[in-house]
Amino acid sequence: MNLELRHLKVVCAIAETGSVTKAASLLGLAQPALTAQLQRIERTLGGPLFERDRRGARPTALGELVLSRARVLLPAMKGLQDEAARLAGSGTDENVMTRYRIGAIGGPVIGGMVHRLSEAQPDAQITTHASYYVDELCTMVLAGKLDYAQVGVCGDALPSADYGLVWQTIAVDGVCVLMPDDHPAAKGIDVDLAELAEEQWVAGTGDGCFGDCFAAACARAGFTPRRMLETDIRGCVDMVESGLTLALCQPTFRPPAGLTHRPLRGAPLRWRQVLGWHPDSPAARVAPRLMGMAGEAYHEVVARNPLYIEWLEDHPQLGGAQLTAA
Repeated sequence: MNLELRHLKVVCAIAETGSVTKAASLLGLAQPALTAQLQRIERTLGGPLFERDRRGARPTALGELVLSRARVLLPAMKGLQDEAARLAGSGTDENVMTRYRIGAIGGPVIGGMVHRLSEAQPDAQITTHASYYVDELCTMVLAGKLDYAQVGVCGDALPSADYGLVWQTIAVDGVCVLMPDDHPAAKGIDVDLAELAEEQWVAGTGDGCFGDCFAAACARAGFTPRRMLETDIRGCVDMVESGLTLALCQPTFRPPAGLTHRPLRGAPLRWRQVLGWHPDSPAARVAPRLMGMAGEAYHEVVARNPLYIEWLEDHPQLGGAQLTAA
């Protein structure tokens, strides 16, 4: 039997967990199958790699040697795979790629981007990945599993710099309140948050600081918000339709019949939509083109909300006019 990287992963898993049984669970294998695999590895290497008793598994001298090499080889191979994945989408034209993998939390901008990209490059392979979590998408871009991440973040915040990605702003919007058409707060062009002190709220699943920012905005308005429920987007809409709760949403959200939304007066909460990519990937060369498509998609969608367009006239610092580097 030739020694392979997967065998080194087995040895590392046993050493890290201190038990063949725990390593089998970690690797998703049956314990007898992992034991048999370890025995084959030991025969190939010429001796036992672990001393095993009721207290667990401890590396032998040979095992320590194998582990020292494995802990160098496995990260190096992972780095090679990540770099290769980032380069795999590159085309011959610096302004295009043959494959686009875009992750997004959701919203209409991603749909408009994909539509424009499909029209511009009918033969390109375009895939999308949805997630509620910014960190998950950042990790996938860093690992070369995605080329771009289109996400939203609260206020003036940006996704964590720990991932080393480049971020550019598509738009910064005032957050809106989703409510029934006949709600008293729906009569004006915007709504004062202080008037909603007795309401119950629902929010979508996700990470970030938005819940804390909402609580802080309520405190500035002079009240503590009632219990915040959390569910998926469809559940949020259902609860608002039932009259049980109000929800926060983007102005680009298209409410179903019977619901409407209004921006919060004075924009105490803002939502920044950004596009991110790895600076050393082929996606970085094509990013200005994707940013242009994202901006066009945003303006197309927000134009469907004439009340919000009117509201933006008094808030020139918001909207999608300024596509500044983040």
